[in-house]
Amino acid sequence: MTTEDTRTSNAGTPHGSAAPGGTVPEQNSAGPSSLAVRAALWRALHVQHDDPPAVFDDELGLRLTGEGEDWRKRPDMDPDDNPFARAAVITRARFGEDLVLEQLGRGVRQYVILGAGLDTFAQRRADLPPSVRIFELDPPGPQSWKRERLAELGLDSHAGLRFVPYDLESGGSWWETLVAAGFDAGEPAVVVSLGVSAFLRKDAIVAMVRQGTALAPGSTMAATFQLPLAMVEPGPREIRARIEEAARAFGTPFTSFFAPEEILGLARDAGFRTAEHIPAPVLAARYFAGRADGLRPSNAEELLVVTT
Repeated sequence: MTTEDTRTSNAGTPHGSAAPGGTVPEQNSAGPSSLAVRAALWRALHVQHDDPPAVFDDELGLRLTGEGEDWRKRPDMDPDDNPFARAAVITRARFGEDLVLEQLGRGVRQYVILGAGLDTFAQRRADLPPSVRIFELDPPGPQSWKRERLAELGLDSHAGLRFVPYDLESGGSWWETLVAAGFDAGEPAVVVSLGVSAFLRKDAIVAMVRQGTALAPGSTMAATFQLPLAMVEPGPREIRARIEEAARAFGTPFTSFFAPEEILGLARDAGFRTAEHIPAPVLAARYFAGRADGLRPSNAEELLVVTT
């Protein structure tokens, strides 16, 4: 995550006075989080503003947000204000989608999104075989809002899409909730948790990762994690320090950070067959090499990929 997880109105538009970086206080948990809205808008901003080719092409999330024609006038949509955060959003989106399509190509037929927010994979990839099942886990309020919004817009979704109400902060088991919703525990799956860790309690993140060991052999799980501020490269470090300060001021502080060796240790202790840390320079080389606009992600957020 790159900004605090606050809530928006049912129309999807933040209310209240903005803090530095476009942050707003929590308003209504029935709507999507301001983080989810901001991520969807940044994906669209990347397509509309940054040099082609787009690393990740998704303007459908913009339609979901319900933002009006003046969305680019929002203070957090200044393309020059925090390009590292925008790059992080599109990096994790592209990586997650590449991973999912790779695993589906290998015969995996179950895809789980932990903390789906305004993800649009099921709408953009309605062409996938009907045997593919997509499970979106999100808190009940935001998820109900999203379902209503999809119906309002008349957007088709993949036939295998399943909405599963679940809050990762609840202290329960996403695994048990998923199985109760029709997930086949005996078949492999690809599971992603992208951009949802910074505001989860550390014990909730540990539980989320450990529950992944219950996945059938041949499964893959990918999760982003935030590095401690002292490990973030200069420049982006100062930007994130300001974002953290604003988040604390609005009562939604960053709560969980992991050094790479710590997150790898957690995964290995949990019992995964393999555990890999994918650093930002690797992601930058993979997706941003040769860009004339210089866009790239910082190392504030990196990736853990594990297999069973």
